Amino acid sequence: MQKQNELVIKSGQSGNISFKELWAYRELFFFFSWRDIKVRYKQTFIGAGWAILQPVLATGIFTLFFNRVAGISSGNANIPYPIFAFLGLMYWNSFSATINTVANSLLTNTGVITKVYFPRLLPPLSAAALSIVDFFFAAAFFVILLVAYRVSPHLLGFVMLIPALALIQYGALAIGIFFAALNVKYRDVRTALPFLTQLMLFVTPVIYPVTLVPEQFRIFLYINPATGGITMIRAAFFGSPIPWTGVIISFISASIMMVAALAYFKKAERNFVDII
Repeated sequence: MQKQNELVIKSGQSGNISFKELWAYRELFFFFSWRDIKVRYKQTFIGAGWAILQPVLATGIFTLFFNRVAGISSGNANIPYPIFAFLGLMYWNSFSATINTVANSLLTNTGVITKVYFPRLLPPLSAAALSIVDFFFAAAFFVILLVAYRVSPHLLGFVMLIPALALIQYGALAIGIFFAALNVKYRDVRTALPFLTQLMLFVTPVIYPVTLVPEQFRIFLYINPATGGITMIRAAFFGSPIPWTGVIISFISASIMMVAALAYFKKAERNFVDII
């Protein structure tokens, strides 16, 4: 007789993702997440300061070369370029970090995967937690920058802080899950992916306003979920109309990516233990 809380694993089940099974292993999800956070900050001199230092240094470099030398502005006379760039980089770093950590999550958990059964989707899902924690450290510093530059943000910006992050994480998770499955079979992914995300930075309106791109081509930018999240939060903070059409395109794009990524992940999952 099957016990009430007993989980039975049967071979040959359909290729659908079992959310009931993921929920049953939720404690393992929190364990993986907390472990990654502790490892990230353990025995580091600066600790959480890295989450702030990276966008600060990048903002300084982009301000010097793109704003002062190339003459690229924030697109809003009332918004200093460093504020504009830091806000974009804050979200972009969360996006790119999630892609890379999720893509490598199965390989970093090889020892556990080959010994114990649990839903293989747990490591990729839990890997996103670290970049979210880093994001909130950077967000706290962003508030300090607003005070330092005497910029009065719109209240809507704080309201949209989480929805914009959710959109960006949704898209990054979809991309990361696909590459996590691909990474098991082709280890080149681990080397190539950071380079690809760096290239994506320049086709995403992080260091330049989306208005710099001709209107007829902007729709292609919004296929990237990061574009929708970044333009939404900037418009909310700086008092511009939120480009809802672009945001919806980004959400639909991220949803298509997620469905495709989960389908590929589930198909490849059966061979993980054999080839990892």
